[in-house]
Amino acid sequence: MTGHRKPAVCVLGTGLIGGSILRAAAAAGYEVWGFNRSEAGARAARDDGFDVRSDIAAVLGRAADADALIVVGVPMPALDAILSDVRTFAPRCALTDVVSVKAPVAETVHRHELGDRFVGGHPMAGTSESGWAATTPDLFKGAAWAVSVDPGVHAETWTQVARLALDCGAVVVPVRSAEHDRAVARISHLPHILAEALAITGAGGGALALGLAAGSFRDGTRVAATAPELVRAICEPNAEALGEVLDDALRILTAARDSLRDTDSIAQLTEAGHDGRNDYDTFRRWAITDLRPGDQEWLAKLAEAGRRGGVIESLD
Repeated sequence: MTGHRKPAVCVLGTGLIGGSILRAAAAAGYEVWGFNRSEAGARAARDDGFDVRSDIAAVLGRAADADALIVVGVPMPALDAILSDVRTFAPRCALTDVVSVKAPVAETVHRHELGDRFVGGHPMAGTSESGWAATTPDLFKGAAWAVSVDPGVHAETWTQVARLALDCGAVVVPVRSAEHDRAVARISHLPHILAEALAITGAGGGALALGLAAGSFRDGTRVAATAPELVRAICEPNAEALGEVLDDALRILTAARDSLRDTDSIAQLTEAGHDGRNDYDTFRRWAITDLRPGDQEWLAKLAEAGRRGGVIESLD
């Protein structure tokens, strides 16, 4: 994208997502720098030519001086501490995040009195790897990037956050925070739980089962290779919504078990599952072109468009 002034971007937490944003934003022409609490992680980024430091006061002081857009890329358990630092050193900067849940983040941001210039974000991209070594500027190409349209969000900050997502190669999905959390419980957090369960069940078959395992087991357990503490940081903050979809999944599995026991058939499961996968394969996003930040009732209208599969591909 061209034709708009790019704010400086300060990324707090340069793991897979935060570090990839740092790389992608730099490639798109932003002035970028970052913070990583591990000096070894910060050094690895500096070795690749990026200005990443482990001195949070200095990093945020620079953000305050530059009126930077701050991107919080730390896991949920570290959010309180990092927001306390933001409030101390750069309370007037525009603020976004890339945490996998949105409502608990928004609540925490407002508790730290930083809500006036905050817009939640969540790029739907990642791998089972983590840390700076896993980062890439292409991680977000074609990905959906949720950007919150909660009541009270300011158009100027929202536009900065949305432009950053677009400049990183993503498309923007406008969404209310609570609706985002219910949706990702189904398509992101539940898959982690099912992958862990499948990995445990498969390993329970011992060497013979693992020796016979092939593509379906490998693909079904891919995200179980993610570090356990990261999976917990992703799933546990969304406990209520995840618990509800786990109940849905357990009802489906229980019905399949009972059908197999009573009729020797899992026809209903396979047919419904095939239909569900087909829904995913044939789903097509559509471009939102007639709504702009700041328009009358723009937040409500963008939220409704997002519910219907609309995405923003450009703000120019």
